[in-house]
Amino acid sequence: MRLRLVRLKTRQEFLAVAGARRKFTTPGLMLQAMARADADTAEARVGFTASRKVGNAVVRNRSKRRLRALAAEILSARAAGATDYVLVCRQETAVRPFDELRRDLTTALGRLKLLRDAAP
Repeated sequence: MRLRLVRLKTRQEFLAVAGARRKFTTPGLMLQAMARADADTAEARVGFTASRKVGNAVVRNRSKRRLRALAAEILSARAAGATDYVLVCRQETAVRPFDELRRDLTTALGRLKLLRDAAP
């Protein structure tokens, strides 16, 4: 079963996920998560962010594009539903090999106990 991914858009939604204080950091990304009791289990909400520390606008946009592709591949297939996720870019995100980014996200999901048993 693949999850339907919906985008987080407002600052308030991003702050709520950050306020849950549930995160795991890897060299390529930081994953923040917050469970939602009232949500559909076949849906997950996801947001992407990159600060200016990551680089100029070109690098930030490239990093976010890579994380969006990663979310479509990994989160929709292997992540727990009824959860909000925020993927935060790090300086390594733009240059890290995609296989390693994939491993980073899978590791973060596993450490936060949000990984479903479905095969990739």
